[in-house]
Amino acid sequence: MPDLRRAAVFLLLLIHCVAFAAEPAIRVAIDKVDEAFLVDATLAIPVPLPTAWAVLTDFDNMAGILSNLTLSKIVSRDGNSVTVMQKGTARYGIFSYAFASVREVQLEPMKRVVAIQISGNAKRFQSEMRLSETGSATEIRYHAEIVPASGIARTFGGPFVQHEVEEQLALLAAEMIRRKAAQ
Repeated sequence: MPDLRRAAVFLLLLIHCVAFAAEPAIRVAIDKVDEAFLVDATLAIPVPLPTAWAVLTDFDNMAGILSNLTLSKIVSRDGNSVTVMQKGTARYGIFSYAFASVREVQLEPMKRVVAIQISGNAKRFQSEMRLSETGSATEIRYHAEIVPASGIARTFGGPFVQHEVEEQLALLAAEMIRRKAAQ
């Protein structure tokens, strides 16, 4: 069923982009420095900033948005700081990787989301997502530093990380477009 859902989401995104001649521009670059993968990505999506923000911070429903998650929930909240627990399985070709994490997420409403792993499968994970509105679109700039726990993942993980980031951004974009259409 997740593959059917993923196909439906991509189809919805494709139909919207063709119908409105607006293709979400997703660019992902991965660099490896020592043990760490450095991820820099941008996404320009034709939705208002509040719609993008609502999707990106919908942690309790993120398992319904991202196909690699089986669980996503806020375990505590203190103002603009939330602690989020997530579990799932990432897949790339014949490879799969079960993961679990607890992250401290700092929210700067409508501007920035910073996440730092408190516990989980990775040796280290931290990310920052910045949002800005440009006309009728929202631009998202994402940067992450990921140090996988396994030596094999540190050696061969670049394509896997790139695939996961591209897929997650495409699914988030599709949900943003779906919510915009529903408004």
